Amino acid sequence: MEQALYVYNTLTRKKEVFRPLHAPHVGMYVCGPTVYGDAHLGHARPAITFDIVFRFLQHLGYRVRYVRNITDVGHLEHDADEGEDKIAKKARLEQLEPMEVAQYYTNRFHEAMDALGCLPPSIEPHATGHIIEQQQLVQQILDNGFAYESNGSVYFDVEKYNEVHKYGILSGRSLENVKDASRDLAGVGEKKNQADFALWKAAQPEHIMRWPSPWSDGFPGWHCECTAMGRKYLGEHFDIHGGGMDLIFPHHECEIAQAVASQGDQMVTYWIHNNMITIEGQKMGKSLGNFITLPQFFAGDHPKLDRAYSPMTIRFFILQAHYRSTVDFSNDALQAAEKGLERLLDAWTALNAVQADEAGTVKMEYVEGLKARCYDAMCDDFNTPIVISNLFDATKVINSIVDKKETVAADVLAALKEVFGLFAFDLLGIKVSGSLAGNANGSEAREAAFGKVVDMLLEQRAKAKANKDWTTSDMIRDNLAALGFEVKDTKDGFSWKLNK
Repeated sequence: MEQALYVYNTLTRKKEVFRPLHAPHVGMYVCGPTVYGDAHLGHARPAITFDIVFRFLQHLGYRVRYVRNITDVGHLEHDADEGEDKIAKKARLEQLEPMEVAQYYTNRFHEAMDALGCLPPSIEPHATGHIIEQQQLVQQILDNGFAYESNGSVYFDVEKYNEVHKYGILSGRSLENVKDASRDLAGVGEKKNQADFALWKAAQPEHIMRWPSPWSDGFPGWHCECTAMGRKYLGEHFDIHGGGMDLIFPHHECEIAQAVASQGDQMVTYWIHNNMITIEGQKMGKSLGNFITLPQFFAGDHPKLDRAYSPMTIRFFILQAHYRSTVDFSNDALQAAEKGLERLLDAWTALNAVQADEAGTVKMEYVEGLKARCYDAMCDDFNTPIVISNLFDATKVINSIVDKKETVAADVLAALKEVFGLFAFDLLGIKVSGSLAGNANGSEAREAAFGKVVDMLLEQRAKAKANKDWTTSDMIRDNLAALGFEVKDTKDGFSWKLNK
């Protein structure tokens, strides 16, 4: 495809044509979870956002190496340079080994991502598996004069760095702003400057997770892992670094400073950030205690949930907004997303049952236009809501064909199926089986079996109607309705769907 792909670059604050450094190869690093609890809706958004980026870049013919890390050490409470490691704290409270906690919640994270239809990354490195690389990064920064040792800890010298380079280019913050914001932080006593951040922390006696280093037995600062692992797997210069907007400062700002301080220039060309999911107008997050976990969404097990929502409903809810827009959680919004998803899937089912007609009134030009509009949207900074809007337009055409208001020739029908399937399933990542809440836990085999039973009952109903046995006909329809099956009589017989 000759069409240019435009992406919004947080670093330059504008859309830019995507030009990989080493086409057709693309390197993409995305910040992954800190595994001390179940993933929540806020984790689902970056996972789904960069799954879309991954899918579309691959579709365009790029060979993408997608790296997403697992933070299993060094992420302290409140994201400061002091306090207890979040995973170690969980391990202490539950009387487990820290790696037991990390492995358990890593497994749970993978299960949730799979349910949401997210493709696995190419490489998923763990911070604890790359302590040596992080120590090497710290030593390089020390050797270049942009860090200093203090009581066994090593801190990045932000003021000295700012004299040579500019600190704050991603977030737009000046050094004075950063100093003012950090005056009340703990740990200033062993820092030269309030804005300095830890590259290596000396472990206190009670700290469980620790490694030997030239400076002390300790652990790396949170910001080090992504710089070290991004460089290891994608090289000193790569194309995309992604994550949530909440990571722009301090995490990604510190990553840029670390890269420049260690190698002399920036590692990343395009910084891409998804916006937040809010709940009652406030950012949803573990540290704020206002989050709903993905397993709770899938089971309906939370006071703020009216009922369970399927993984595909969650995915569709997130994709209905552009990734750079804020999305506010509500049951009404999720239920609207569920109905919208149901419309699309009903249209897909109907499309696959359509019989071609030689004298087709739906022209190939319509299908080609639909395809072009969907590509335009995806090439305009991955604009999934516009793609969905175009697919909804296609559902109207499909329903007109089903209602015999329009006809479609075999070649046009095949092309329409191909375009609808490409954008709905291959690129948006919607899964047909188990998509709606009532089917979320069912297997394909069980759903097929249930479908055959319903079809058999409706065939008996059709025979009853043919024999004018209205009592039996109505009884079958009413009993199916009570179980959640909506039955419609059509010109060709009947159709049905499960509504709950």
